[in-house]
Amino acid sequence: MKNLTPPAKKERTTVISGSGFYVPPQVVTNEMMGRIMDTNDDWIVPRTGIKERRFVEPGIGSAELGALAAEAALADAGLTAADIDFVIFATMTPDHYFPGNGGLLARRLGMKNTHALDIRMQCAGFLSGLQTADAFIRSGMYDRVLLVGSEVHSGLMPWPESVWDVMLGKSAGPCDPFWFERATGMRDRAVLFGDGAGAMVLEANAAGDGRGLLGFAMYTDGEHWDKLYVPGGGCKSRPFFTPEMFDNLGTIPIVEGRQVFRLAAQLMPAAVLEVLAGSGRTLADMDLLLMHQANLRINEAAQKVLGLPDDKVFNNIQNYGNTTAATLPIAFHEAKVAGKVKQGSVVVFTALGAGLHWGAGLAVA
Repeated sequence: MKNLTPPAKKERTTVISGSGFYVPPQVVTNEMMGRIMDTNDDWIVPRTGIKERRFVEPGIGSAELGALAAEAALADAGLTAADIDFVIFATMTPDHYFPGNGGLLARRLGMKNTHALDIRMQCAGFLSGLQTADAFIRSGMYDRVLLVGSEVHSGLMPWPESVWDVMLGKSAGPCDPFWFERATGMRDRAVLFGDGAGAMVLEANAAGDGRGLLGFAMYTDGEHWDKLYVPGGGCKSRPFFTPEMFDNLGTIPIVEGRQVFRLAAQLMPAAVLEVLAGSGRTLADMDLLLMHQANLRINEAAQKVLGLPDDKVFNNIQNYGNTTAATLPIAFHEAKVAGKVKQGSVVVFTALGAGLHWGAGLAVA
């Protein structure tokens, strides 16, 4: 008798077919930061692990950096912008209040027949973008998604160009005493951030080979919104900005460092264990953990909680600082180039950011 049972349908998954990143050429060391505020390696490295970061030239925004990272990821995937069905752009430092960076990226890449989605999830933005792209691809709505995370944090720095010139060595200095004092007052945040962009090309995979994004554990707790936020600006204020906001440094992010450290060191490891368990895996099955690069000390604490050896984690905050939505794709690409991500590798991404939003995602490369 003929077997009328149809063959089992292979599960459609999302694979990372290409990755790339771009950082500006201007390197800013801790010594250079010390020209405009009371800081140095001895103050910054023990607290953050950061040794240097990159900053753009005036007039360059996160959409432009994102386009450069996207071009690198497309080349890595062997594709062009015309092959992309959908764009997701994650950033907390958009070029404009509106429109979002998604449309600006599409214009730069010459995309005429795609749709774009902007995500404002701060340090958890790229991870949330991975989950969103995976949902679209699994549903069958799109086959290829370009996911970009890009930041230009240097635009948040309030000092004038004369102070920038001292920091960059374009002026012999010394720094204006008024600005030296103000910059010193925000050094706990100013030294953390850098500019940069990363991107991934995500594609549908129906091969049934077990590869792809296999699960997420994502959470939000608005009770902790004030641990990471910018108090000045926004439509809750009337007018949107006031001179007093600038005078009081109200446009500079508030970072409750100790509270964020405590929460991140607890919540990220818990999400990692949950996403592994959801796919029937344990820490022993994981080849590499990629954590959001906000502070090396946070990542070291999370690594300790999980009991992971050094060869199962990858950090690069030392070279770039916190590039917010760009940290995960930059770290992924550098880890791949270094040979730490190979076909079949079990990779877990985790992040925590303002909102608070946090979680983890699991991929088999």
